[in-house]
Amino acid sequence: MNILIVGAGGREYSIGLAMKRDENVDKLYFAPGNGATDELGENLSISDFGELASFVEDNGIDLTIVGPEAPLVDGIVDLFIDRGLTIFGPTAAAAQLEGSKIFMKNFLARHNVPTAKYIETDSLDDAVKFIGTLEAPIVVKADGLCGGKGVIIAQSADEAKVAAADMLSGSSFGNAGMSIVVEEFLDGYELSVFAICDGKDYIVLPAAQDHKRLLNDDQGPNTGGMGAYAPTPLVDDEIYQKLKERVIEPTLKGMEDEGMPFTGVLFIGVMMVKGEPIILEYNVRFGDPECEEIMPLLKSPASELFYKAATGNLKNIEIDFYDKYAVGVVMASKDYPYKSSAPAEIVVDKILHDDLDDNSHISYAGVDRGDDGKLYATGGRVLVCVGIGDSISQARDRAYMLVGQVHFVGKQCRTDIAYQALGNS
Repeated sequence: MNILIVGAGGREYSIGLAMKRDENVDKLYFAPGNGATDELGENLSISDFGELASFVEDNGIDLTIVGPEAPLVDGIVDLFIDRGLTIFGPTAAAAQLEGSKIFMKNFLARHNVPTAKYIETDSLDDAVKFIGTLEAPIVVKADGLCGGKGVIIAQSADEAKVAAADMLSGSSFGNAGMSIVVEEFLDGYELSVFAICDGKDYIVLPAAQDHKRLLNDDQGPNTGGMGAYAPTPLVDDEIYQKLKERVIEPTLKGMEDEGMPFTGVLFIGVMMVKGEPIILEYNVRFGDPECEEIMPLLKSPASELFYKAATGNLKNIEIDFYDKYAVGVVMASKDYPYKSSAPAEIVVDKILHDDLDDNSHISYAGVDRGDDGKLYATGGRVLVCVGIGDSISQARDRAYMLVGQVHFVGKQCRTDIAYQALGNS
């Protein structure tokens, strides 16, 4: 099987790693890929969806997997389907679950999926009135795609009003913030749950927990994610069952009833409040860095999972996962998330211990290949050091041992990934 992966981040690199372990995969392509994906397959400098579809036709590619949200919202799946090509991901209509927070919140309300009390509006007056009914903290969200940064958790009503005004004026997030969602803040712990869907059937993957804040103890600004671990012991069989019955199944039925069956990854941002799952948001692709921890836990062939989902055959597949844990630590550039950083050469020490060599790896993201053949950190989240173990603590220790082997100027990372499960141990 020949496979194309659309995207350039650590998420796409991790999917590529899973495919490299898969005996069913013959050739792997990335569009555009990054400076390290050329070690896994061939990078393509094709951005136009039509040209990419023609490449797929001309080169006998059996399956295309779309990693990031933007191409999904922009309709790459629709174009590929119209040309009779097999592609994993939702249509543009279904991708509204992430592309528009207003669509998503109203969908949840229509189908009685539990979510926070909210208002969606393009009126500052209405936003201010609703803010006055809430206790701080207060959540203000831009409607459109903002690269994971369109959510403000205001610590006071005045701060929420300023955030709403900045969004609606276009000064914060441009057109993406011209309509907003204001909602109550939920006090609990957050989970990332992923369901692979084929329009009717689904497979729930091991739940993960992300670490959004830049600094230890969940301090500092929000980021795209500074690390994650999976599976989390904070989800038990009862919670999984609640998520299936109250969230995933009504969502898939609702999307089908509304004429936009959902195929792809349904990423459920869950807040657990007093033992009950409340939905914060939907995304329509794997989380990053959660994908980097889930993929190495997949025991079954990755190509089969994605292909069966893309062709509506999940009911005819059994998926197994290793009875292991994975912890991923993001190594970011010096000035992340405030501004871009100067390129810095990445040096990885030779790993001398077989135990670490066999149970850890790097998923590369913000890297380029220099003319000298070396890898350079090019800003943002540079890479993820992933450790695998029989326990979360063992996986964490291996991840941080690998962190110690990686060097580039200005590197930064959190030192407390998985603290929710491990405490101070």
